[in-house]
Amino acid sequence: MSEEPAGRVRLLFVCLGNICRSPTAEGVMRSLLEQAGMQQSVEIDSAGTGAWHVGNPADARASATARARGVALGSVARQVLLNDLEAFDVVLAMDGENLRALSHIAKNDEQRAKLHLLREFDPASAGASDLDVPDPYYGADGGFEEVYDLVHAACAGLLERIRAGELP
Repeated sequence: MSEEPAGRVRLLFVCLGNICRSPTAEGVMRSLLEQAGMQQSVEIDSAGTGAWHVGNPADARASATARARGVALGSVARQVLLNDLEAFDVVLAMDGENLRALSHIAKNDEQRAKLHLLREFDPASAGASDLDVPDPYYGADGGFEEVYDLVHAACAGLLERIRAGELP
């Protein structure tokens, strides 16, 4: 039997266009939650700080990488809304650029306190100077696999923190 947090936790994963990194994080986290039997305890979504891809499915390369590892990416790109910082308990940016963009739209210190880099939750990244999940969109072959691995490690750590009752 899995340990579940006392209340429902709401997580939002955020990258630039919401077609590569944040949908991968959403799909990986959804899969981990299902494996742990905790899908009813944690609500997840993803969004982008930009509006370029609103309404589009995840990038085909991100979807293929996830599918090869048994994870489906079913999200549709959307842009972060002003009320997302109020509605979600933890907002997980994929990189420093997106974290800064989220900080600019936060209305108060309470909302800013919800903002984190996803890789903060990867125990193997503790003390690392660079916690960005690199954007694979224009990158070299293998970038989507690297993103998947980084996201998976961070989401597994995030799940452990939720189980331990350390979040929100």
